[in-house]
Amino acid sequence: MSPTHPANIDIAAALTEAQEQYRARYPKSLAQYEEACAALPGGNTRSAIFAEPFPLTMVRGEGAHLWDADGHEYVDFLSEFTAGIFGHSHPVIRRALDQALDSGVNFGAHGPAEARFAAAICARFPSIELVRFTNSGTEANLMAVAAARAITGRGKILVFAGGYHGGVFYFRGKGSAVNAPFDFLIGEYNDIAGTRDLVTPHRADLAAILVEPMLGGSGCIPATREFLAALRALASETGAILIFDEVMTSRLAPGGLQEAHGILPDMTTLGKYVGGGMSFGAFGGKASLMEWFDPRNKDGFQHAGTFNNNVLTMNAGYVGLTEIYTPERAHALNAFGDGLRDQLNAVVRRRGLAMQFTGLGSMIGVHMTAAPISCEADAAKGNAALLDLFYFDLLARGIWFAKRGMMALSIALDEADAKRLVAAVEEFAETRAPLFNTL
Repeated sequence: MSPTHPANIDIAAALTEAQEQYRARYPKSLAQYEEACAALPGGNTRSAIFAEPFPLTMVRGEGAHLWDADGHEYVDFLSEFTAGIFGHSHPVIRRALDQALDSGVNFGAHGPAEARFAAAICARFPSIELVRFTNSGTEANLMAVAAARAITGRGKILVFAGGYHGGVFYFRGKGSAVNAPFDFLIGEYNDIAGTRDLVTPHRADLAAILVEPMLGGSGCIPATREFLAALRALASETGAILIFDEVMTSRLAPGGLQEAHGILPDMTTLGKYVGGGMSFGAFGGKASLMEWFDPRNKDGFQHAGTFNNNVLTMNAGYVGLTEIYTPERAHALNAFGDGLRDQLNAVVRRRGLAMQFTGLGSMIGVHMTAAPISCEADAAKGNAALLDLFYFDLLARGIWFAKRGMMALSIALDEADAKRLVAAVEEFAETRAPLFNTL
């Protein structure tokens, strides 16, 4: 559609008005952002949370609610991009942290908490027989991929367009100039035939297949079971190591999506909520692979990290996984998410809007298109200006989520919060329907 088409002028005018209201509503956040620019590039040290025209500054959180620097309150439907599954300041997590602090912080030694936490992870996730800790999901994926290359003696890594595996494994859009310097093959998500064709010339040099069982950062796009099964078969045929990045998706079933689909990778990476809200990552899998990291093996791999076994994460992660986000709680939260997604999709269907909510369980993606979405290219066809407008409209109604359209639910949310989100989407659908009608 031409930029001069009247429909686009209407959408552009609505978005300009919303941005002007945003600037007027958040003067303290703007001032904080301008101050931050003096010491941080673009006032930012974490690309995913930057938002034009400037990001909001949050100053307090409690339960499922946040407050910004200008005093506005929000229901938190972002939950720290899946890491904040426990809400803000959960009392059991807080107690575990206090107890850890009371016993000292930096030991420079083994501690009892890491062994019990590792045992809980191995018991929870079916593919993990042995596990190593890191400080982030990025580190976990880096170590898993590096190990796969070293173990197989091969160089190529199969990944998928739209995949996000951390700061040095970014395959959304045009990718990233600072990605790890590995030899990547980039396939189309959910495309079995295309993936096989891509790999065929490189079968003998394929070290690993790295895949999210649901694309998280690219709009909560689930993999089909058939696609994941095909990747499992492809890895077995070629001798490559299949790595499931369940940093986000491990929350979607008690044992992650690998358990839900009944498909086991050779290695799994974890992060986000599994650390109880603290900095955390982990990679684990078959004992035959993970034993390469056994320090008793003189030919094994080195893997250091001052804070890999930090006492805050070890204690918070353990109680989070065993006392709070139990299998029963996981089933309940994800059923809650499925019900909420159904309600949201019912709202836009009644209005006949080119809009949909994707995802599984407690992860939700918002897209301004009614066409089926099975890969990043499908999601990219959505109307970006309408998605921005949706963000500004819902912020003004006290709903916090990612500007790119991502939501993740926490156990602190309740039915009243869900009704507030549904009502906000109803209002958006009612007031902005004329803009959809002109597309």
